Amino acid sequence: MSNTQSIENNPLTQCQRLPSFSLIKPEHVTPAIQWIINENKQKINDLLLTSPSTWQQLIVPLEALDETLNKAWSPVSHMNSVVNSENLRKAYNECIPLLTEYATAIGQNKKLYDAYVRLLESDGYSAFNAAQKRVIANTIRDFKLAGVALADDEKEHYKKLKQSLSQLTSKFDENVLDTTNAWEFNTTDNNHLTGLPESALSLAKQTAEQKQQDGWTFTLDFPMYMPVMLYADDSSLRQKFYQAYTTRASDQGPHDTQYNNSEIMDEILSLRHQISNLLGFNNYAERSLATKMAESPEQVLNFLNELAEHSLPIAKNELNELQNFAKQHFQVTQLNAWDIPYYSEKLKQHKYNVSQEDLKPYFPIHKVIKGMFDVVNRLYGIKIKAIDGIDCWHSDVSFYQITDENDQLRGEFYLDCYARKNKRGGAWMDECITRHQLDGKVDNPVAYLTCNFTPPIGDDPSLLTHDEVQTLFHEFGHGLHHMLTQVDYPEISGINGVEWDAVELPSQFMENWCWEKSAIDLFSGHYQTGEKLPDELFEKLYKAKNFQSGMQMVRQLEFSIFDFRIHHEYNPAKPGQIYHTLDQVRDLVAVIIPPKDNRFPHSFSHIFSGGYAAGYFSYKWAEVLSADAFSKFEDSGIFNAATGKEFLTNILEKGGSDNAMDLYVNFRGRKPEINALLRHSGIEKIPR
Repeated sequence: MSNTQSIENNPLTQCQRLPSFSLIKPEHVTPAIQWIINENKQKINDLLLTSPSTWQQLIVPLEALDETLNKAWSPVSHMNSVVNSENLRKAYNECIPLLTEYATAIGQNKKLYDAYVRLLESDGYSAFNAAQKRVIANTIRDFKLAGVALADDEKEHYKKLKQSLSQLTSKFDENVLDTTNAWEFNTTDNNHLTGLPESALSLAKQTAEQKQQDGWTFTLDFPMYMPVMLYADDSSLRQKFYQAYTTRASDQGPHDTQYNNSEIMDEILSLRHQISNLLGFNNYAERSLATKMAESPEQVLNFLNELAEHSLPIAKNELNELQNFAKQHFQVTQLNAWDIPYYSEKLKQHKYNVSQEDLKPYFPIHKVIKGMFDVVNRLYGIKIKAIDGIDCWHSDVSFYQITDENDQLRGEFYLDCYARKNKRGGAWMDECITRHQLDGKVDNPVAYLTCNFTPPIGDDPSLLTHDEVQTLFHEFGHGLHHMLTQVDYPEISGINGVEWDAVELPSQFMENWCWEKSAIDLFSGHYQTGEKLPDELFEKLYKAKNFQSGMQMVRQLEFSIFDFRIHHEYNPAKPGQIYHTLDQVRDLVAVIIPPKDNRFPHSFSHIFSGGYAAGYFSYKWAEVLSADAFSKFEDSGIFNAATGKEFLTNILEKGGSDNAMDLYVNFRGRKPEINALLRHSGIEKIPR
């Protein structure tokens, strides 16, 4: 078969709007991506020969080329995360250098950059709307951040650094996934398992049966790991799981050292530092802030340290309370790291008489999903319905459409809820299609929403913990930001072009409804009786909301400060400082010092392979925004349609079409204040 015929028959190069997941095979990937890249390069060269000088001549055709590549790569990248296989991984990794080289070549194309500058300086620029002007400004900024102004030899060096960085971040993720998949614990002795809830035992029994093993089989997937840490009475079992989980992809613990990320982490930091220096930044932290709300490293660190000052005394008191409780009630004089979740759960039950296991029967996943849709219907007037017959990557996946009050289609999304082998851990939203306008017709956005919840067990549905309910609401908040946008330019549509430390605003904002009884009544219903979460149980849940909130706060601050400092303080003359820096951070803000073999950074994908490098602080930064934004609903009513409309039109619909702070002020009437976050977290009792 000729190359032309193979491209014509390749599902990644066809014109269907949604991906044909069932048809996509690993052997399709590299030929399709290589062909599209070559076609795009030629079309860009041809375009520049015409000296484009208007929006229609320059930006519209470039957007079309980007869309062609995105429609091919998006399903491949997504499948690599959710149905990973050896052959797919190989194809994915073959394409990473191709895509990196292409992106670098575009970003360093001086003729293309000059065309944007001409557009900026043209007589027609004044007639552009604000969103178009922002597209041009952002693109010129991104050209500079891609090294367009570098000398030729520096451009070549930059390209090699980016190639290496892309390959290493991919390898980092693979090592985490492989060590997670490789470890399991099987036992036929139920004496090991005392204290574990029936739901965890049933899942372990089901897993053993699927693996054709006797007894119970546990993996390091979070729905199996966390119940062990919270409920297993056997301290040695908790220690075994804790050590396996916290040493993934490292040189410690029970794992194969071929998956050790130690050298990869140091090299990633080195490459980011070199790239930043080439672009004129002192370090990667400064480079990271070029696309964020925060204006300087000092501002970020001062913000984090201010939160630490408020929360550290609370955290110390909470740990002291836990130690006294364990000593008084269980005669435990020393709490190890693997004991803290277990005795914290005991203390929580002692104080509030509530546990996640008590709540799970009231949160069957189908009820939670339907109720979540009801919540956003009341807030924004949107309607969501399931659509059958859509080609998906796994039988667990469902597909939905969103329409507005006028029955206009606004967006669509895939929902993949359950943990399984060869699926990356965690929860995330990603883009399948970004809203854009082509030939006068709007193509609505499509999202991937991915979680890792406990799958159905036997005839029972998947039952969510309240923490998992919050996770679902969080990711749906990201999805709404992507799908409800009214911006037609893909560069600033949905989450694109939004300052990274504001991206978490819509997601964390949605979590607030998980703590309101009138909202919980919409998405709770006992899986056997249909009974809503009882008032008595809700009161216990709400009273326990800020249980150990100080300890949770300083843990997140530890992650944030550590991330920022290893990038801000990186010194090429003194590599290998990751754990030295972490120890310093823990001395300042941590109340729990883990064992020496703990290697949590080795699986810290957010910063080593995700988009949060020198940006993990964004969670806390955006949490200030989300708490302050929700306080407006607390004042007007949590389902106040007018306030919901204001959030929709000023935040969700605007995407990255304006500065995040300006959009926030348009909604709130003022700049954000930290008081609401401290009050919501129980750190300080600040009156509304």
